[in-house]
Amino acid sequence: MSPKILFVGDLNFYSKGASRLSAAKQLGAEVEGLSHSPIGGDDLGYVPPGLDFRIAWKMRKHLDTEGVNAKIAKSVEASKPDLLWIEKGNMIKPSTLEKARQQSPTTVIASYSDDDMFNTLNHTHAYTNGLKHYDVVFTTKSYNANEGELPALGAKRCVMVDKAYDPGQHRPMDISAMELGKFGADVGFIGSYAPERGVILNFLAENGIPVKVWGNDWQDFSSASSHLQVKRRPLVNSRSDLKFSKGICATRINLGFLRKINRDLQTDRSVEIPACGGFMLAERSDEHERLFEDGKEAVFFDSKEDLLSKIRYFLEHENERKAIGMAGRARCETGGYSHLDRMRFMLKEALGG
Repeated sequence: MSPKILFVGDLNFYSKGASRLSAAKQLGAEVEGLSHSPIGGDDLGYVPPGLDFRIAWKMRKHLDTEGVNAKIAKSVEASKPDLLWIEKGNMIKPSTLEKARQQSPTTVIASYSDDDMFNTLNHTHAYTNGLKHYDVVFTTKSYNANEGELPALGAKRCVMVDKAYDPGQHRPMDISAMELGKFGADVGFIGSYAPERGVILNFLAENGIPVKVWGNDWQDFSSASSHLQVKRRPLVNSRSDLKFSKGICATRINLGFLRKINRDLQTDRSVEIPACGGFMLAERSDEHERLFEDGKEAVFFDSKEDLLSKIRYFLEHENERKAIGMAGRARCETGGYSHLDRMRFMLKEALGG
């Protein structure tokens, strides 16, 4: 019998939540989706938060702009789902989870997050106070499952799961001459600003490496080098145009940085870049080395000097670089790295069977 799932998350097209919801449906589940985030357009892919939202967030409150707490209560009462799946859920009140338990005692309540939810910058009081109500908490941050982290905040059971890619979005594709002119680069980075990233990118540019950057929060970043081109806007996939994936495919060397404030050991880009067949040159970590074989399926660097040396090498060794990109793509396909594979694992962990 197919499980009934009430799926609560960011359901914008580009979001990982939308990909996981689709994967659950592909696995045969009967899924009702509720977006806890406003649905944006094809350009940015999200709705920029207003002043009231930003003020509330500073007080560790996430405004329920979509009225999702009331929608959860109504849906659980009507459908009695087998699984209430909540992504991140900073706006979900503990009382909503308590009510869901009362309305449907057999419903499994699961949490999922891509972020470091032990970090106070990423969670609200509602999230931490509600942790005790979840039957299982899925995290892509392995250290969050340590006894002194989410379990210490009330999580009863934590399960670590690796990052994933969406086969419909993250795949090799032909790039037109116009797209190559728009997205193409010798070296590129797609991601938000962080101080350590700015330092490395300036170092590369000062050493003559041309780099193109796409992402949020780069407005106050400046560089004296003409080699560094910062677009100061995200590059996201939409139903009408897979700009993010095209950006990867049009770039000879795709950089993969780990966000220090988030204690990253892997990121979404860690899997999405190889899945697109792109050549990934990323910071070394134990988890990166577990996901991809260094020098064969991706390449990892240990310092900015090491990065500079490897960029120069692979800009001059086109065939080797392309072969590594193709091998990284094959590892994604055979290694079980898709959202479908990850959801299959998580649904089994949550529901058994």
